[in-house]
Amino acid sequence: MAIPDYQTVMLPFLQNLADGSPRRTPEMREWLADHFELSDAEREKLLPSGQEPVFSNRFGWARTYLKKSGLIDYPSRGVYQITDLGRNVLAENPTAISTEYLRRFEPFREWIGNSGDSDSNLTESTESDESQTPDEKLETAYRTLRDSLASNILEKLKSATPSFFERAVVEVLVAMGYGGSIADAGRAVGRSGDGGIDGIIKEDRLGLDLICIQAKRWTNTVGRPDIQAFAGSMEGFRAKKGVFITTSAYSREAYAYIDQIERKIVLIDGKQLAQFMIDFNVGVTPDRTYIVKQLDNDYFEEED
Repeated sequence: MAIPDYQTVMLPFLQNLADGSPRRTPEMREWLADHFELSDAEREKLLPSGQEPVFSNRFGWARTYLKKSGLIDYPSRGVYQITDLGRNVLAENPTAISTEYLRRFEPFREWIGNSGDSDSNLTESTESDESQTPDEKLETAYRTLRDSLASNILEKLKSATPSFFERAVVEVLVAMGYGGSIADAGRAVGRSGDGGIDGIIKEDRLGLDLICIQAKRWTNTVGRPDIQAFAGSMEGFRAKKGVFITTSAYSREAYAYIDQIERKIVLIDGKQLAQFMIDFNVGVTPDRTYIVKQLDNDYFEEED
């Protein structure tokens, strides 16, 4: 079964509290995961940021919406209990609980009215994709902006001169911790015609191991013959590691080949290169910063 959105979670969440007994977070989350028959993979699937499981995030927002509507209460930290209003809702035997359904309750309307510049703004936001939590919407928007930036970077790389492309490759590798300094890596990369190798850089600042580099500003798919030729050229330098970088993509045969050989060769395509440039701040500059904060429950804990 697919991971349910946070609105789908709300009704069974409330139903599990129908007997009036308080329940803790782990118990509730596990019960709901079992209720929706989620596999281990679905329970562990992470948000794009990799910071939190998708289901845990949706569970948390379902809990928040129910609390802000007055249907459940938190008698203590991490413990939930149904309220009289929540019992009244269950007595109506609703088929689902959605954000639209919750608008009938004054506490919820007050909350969403204070959550932004206007109620209409929040309405537009929640109606744009009812399946996503606010965290997911934020991460989806971030991913869209990042992908658009990566696409623009790749366009620039493809239209750049070979020397500019080589310099960009050098800066990315150095930013990732390879090649020693910019000067060292710059001298090592760009020596085209050297036995089929574009350059050799140090794996670390001490130069304990060498990495062969092939950097190609191509548009056609790179196939197995190209990678095989690169691997053969590495023999002349007694190198066991190599990186092949292109602005295009690789064939399945190319990926299959590097899994079959003893040498370790990493293939970086155009999309990956653009993402690395973003990650290591090469050719990009910060535009704006948003800091999302959460409640520090420990601060509000009072000593007995």
